[in-house]
Amino acid sequence: EVQLVESGGGLVQAGGSLRLSCAGSGFTFDDHAIAWFRQAPGKEREGLSCISPSDGSVYYAESVKGRFSISADRAKTTVYLQMNSLKPEDTAVFSCAADQVYCLGDHYYPLAEDVWDYWGQGTQVTVSS
Repeated sequence: EVQLVESGGGLVQAGGSLRLSCAGSGFTFDDHAIAWFRQAPGKEREGLSCISPSDGSVYYAESVKGRFSISADRAKTTVYLQMNSLKPEDTAVFSCAADQVYCLGDHYYPLAEDVWDYWGQGTQVTVSS
């Protein structure tokens, strides 16, 4: 059974940093890509970044490029999202997703929700002003 467990969320002041973790199990880590999404209250889910751990390929949404950084520890089958210079508008539930795709695939937008079959429960991030 595929399981994705997020951790690392919490309350942080504007300008601060957080590192989220997504621990994966029940699947072959190197055969899958992992993505991070967030959903703010009253808004649609937004794709942020993905990584293919097999070769380290990454992709970022324009909205977080330069502030967020995704990485993977293959030994721990865990993907991280380092978030810097956080803003109140970053407040959301952050979730990770996995599927047997390549993050830089040619024929699909990697941060579209329907690309991803497996989802974690999410972790709350609240940024105070």
